[in-house]
Amino acid sequence: MSYHKYSTGNRNGRFSSNNRSQNHRSSSRIKKEKIESHKFIKAAQAAEIIEYKNSNWFEDFAIHPKIKSNLKQNNFQKPTAIQDKAIPAALADKDILGIANTGTGKTAAFAIPVIHKIMTCSDKYTLIMAPTRELAEQIDDNFKVIAAGSGILGVLLIGGTAIGPQLRTLRSDPRVVIGTPGRIKDHFERGTLDLSKFNLVVLDEVDRMLDMGFINDITLLLKNTPVRRQLYFFSATFDTKVQTIVKTFSSDFVQISVKQSETSDNVDQNIVKYSSGDDKLQKLHDLLVSEKVSKALVFDDTHHSVDKLSNELKLRGLSVDTIHGGKSQAQRQRALRNFKEDKIKILVATDVAARGIDVLDISHVINYSTPHTYGDYVHRIGRTGRAGKTGFALTFISNY
Repeated sequence: MSYHKYSTGNRNGRFSSNNRSQNHRSSSRIKKEKIESHKFIKAAQAAEIIEYKNSNWFEDFAIHPKIKSNLKQNNFQKPTAIQDKAIPAALADKDILGIANTGTGKTAAFAIPVIHKIMTCSDKYTLIMAPTRELAEQIDDNFKVIAAGSGILGVLLIGGTAIGPQLRTLRSDPRVVIGTPGRIKDHFERGTLDLSKFNLVVLDEVDRMLDMGFINDITLLLKNTPVRRQLYFFSATFDTKVQTIVKTFSSDFVQISVKQSETSDNVDQNIVKYSSGDDKLQKLHDLLVSEKVSKALVFDDTHHSVDKLSNELKLRGLSVDTIHGGKSQAQRQRALRNFKEDKIKILVATDVAARGIDVLDISHVINYSTPHTYGDYVHRIGRTGRAGKTGFALTFISNY
């Protein structure tokens, strides 16, 4: 069974334990850090674009010819900076810490060497962890492209999906497992996933996983993988928590940083002051019906507040849907698909959407509620200002 025949399940059944592990980190239970309002204000800058000078082209890498063929068919020619620097180190069996902004091609930076190693070494098994279902699915989609026709068997382990197909694929000894820490842990504890042979381990968006409270799950899973393994850590930041987890499990790693700035220079950031709940909702409505807003991602704190806000906007005649951890995977996929295809103009979300939404034409990110941390803010506004376009980030601040 090849990679493009991946088993993901039918979206109906779900683990009760996984729901617990995914959702017990509800943002409503986490105390917000105080962020001064001036940190939400920054004009977009016409930064000088310095073109990266590659050391390699994809054709130059010592990778399996099938991978090169797949890359060529999908117009992969010139590696991004993180790919150019990380792929040779990964092929040389180095542990890697990659620091890079969102949208810099991190997935291919680890997918290419991982797939090459699996295709050329019969004892290689890969475990890939991501913070959200959406990001795990995005990684899965990239693997399908790069590994097409390779014969590699993989499985996607995420919440909101049926257990039966996952169990059947796990019994077939998949060489690649991609998933969220909670669902991977559930399979491990049930005895349906043997981690002792997974000697390639990738933690993508490790900073976000730690922010979401997955530290214990990640630690448990890593401790049950082989001592002799290769580790790939990818993160947008390198704070104390990230340093601790990296140094705990790797004594010798190559640090590769291509991060350009703390927040995107392409994002014009400002605040919206409001004097009451009604005033806040009215100002949001006025923003969303403005001609300047072509596609908006609106953040609120909890499942309940997201659903309530969405219903209020629908009553006002706006085209809107929601995405949060309380939705089934099928509902989340449908909302994202409709957002990408312009069937809806507005997506209201909790921070679960801050990673894994790969939509290039979001014009506005609106923080209807302030983020819990400044790091969350950076992740949120990274959804706009992409592909060289200027984006807009607006944060609502109480005036009373």
